[in-house]
Amino acid sequence: MSISELNDLKIFSKYLADKSGDIIKNYFRTDLNVESKPDLSPVTIADKKSEEKMREIIMKEFPDHGIIGEEFGSYNNNAEYKWVIDPIDGTKSFICGAISFGTLIALTKKGEPILGVINQPVLNEFLIGDNNTAELNGRKVKTRFCNAIENSVLVTADHLNIGKYQDIKKFEELIKKVKLYRGWGDC
Repeated sequence: MSISELNDLKIFSKYLADKSGDIIKNYFRTDLNVESKPDLSPVTIADKKSEEKMREIIMKEFPDHGIIGEEFGSYNNNAEYKWVIDPIDGTKSFICGAISFGTLIALTKKGEPILGVINQPVLNEFLIGDNNTAELNGRKVKTRFCNAIENSVLVTADHLNIGKYQDIKKFEELIKKVKLYRGWGDC
């Protein structure tokens, strides 16, 4: 893929995130009806309308691309390019009026990631990365230098689920080694 093609996809991803964010902001901190999905996780009209809009835009611009969505499942599963979208990562935070939620968008080619997006519309923060660079609101993101684990900062999302996905004992040992440990919540 050429740099020009990748840049076009990044511009498209920003447009997609902005359109999704417009919908989400209209519902944020309003009286929402909350439904439960089959796995008992919550879903709102904001989740559904946001994903519907992203699907509509993707299908219009890239009719041969596939989509894997949080709310409405897969479309064109055998496509070379697939968009993976989660309209509101952190629906529980969104429902509570907390700001730690966002829209996640990724594009893969033959199962390999090309780019990824985290858009936090209420905070006006747009993070996009490819296999070489990452930018937050148009500025390059870089890690700070850290020469030893005892000088590092460890930040996690939902600490209550760490045991589901990680070896909790090893994780607890890691927490004791780092300089600072923080939990962020969602997204």
